Amino acid sequence: MAEGAQHFLDSFKDPEAVARYTEGPKRFVPGLDGLHRMTGLLLAERVPDDAHILVLGAGGGSELKAMAEAHPGWRFTGVDPAKPMLDLAADVMGPNAHRAELIEGYIDDAPAGPFDGATCLLTLHFLDREERVRTAAQICARLKPGAPFVAAHGSFPQAEGERDRWLDRYASYAIASGGDPEQVAKGREAVATHVAMLSPEADEAVLRAAGFTGVEQFYAAFTWRGWVGYA
Repeated sequence: MAEGAQHFLDSFKDPEAVARYTEGPKRFVPGLDGLHRMTGLLLAERVPDDAHILVLGAGGGSELKAMAEAHPGWRFTGVDPAKPMLDLAADVMGPNAHRAELIEGYIDDAPAGPFDGATCLLTLHFLDREERVRTAAQICARLKPGAPFVAAHGSFPQAEGERDRWLDRYASYAIASGGDPEQVAKGREAVATHVAMLSPEADEAVLRAAGFTGVEQFYAAFTWRGWVGYA
């Protein structure tokens, strides 16, 4: 694993950090609830009522909870390398937890499928470009032909001068949303130092290189972007 990704994985295995996790993404990701709702709708365009959905980066469980509540016939296989975050996901899903098989590991640890659809939210930005393409290709290989894949993560201009401006906006939004300024500053520094962000154009190219077709951007919110593509 790349050093940057390991930095964040270590935090996701820290009990205190996990206990604080639930509110964190809402402060940093504009429209997170809407993103979860849109993800389910984009999948529902093509998957059956009894769909089996692969969720990579399932730790925390917020997207699992949203999809399970909105689509009562779906079942899920969730994969995440941080066991404490998977435990949190089970708690967050509550009475729907039995509909998700939760696996500790990476994409290579996911079953072969084929799945009716897949998601990877707030996760791919932890990987460098080469590993991002490989991971997305492994997701594609586990999907039925034509099955939808929804990805959303940090993605913003990376040219000199632009990157810092967007990172400042990332931090400003979190503070305006109630984040502690000192903690937000630490988060901004961690992202600047450890996360291999790509531009939106480069991220879309990753999905195409991984084998997805019909790739469309459906979500843009400050430093975040989301796409849907098809196996």
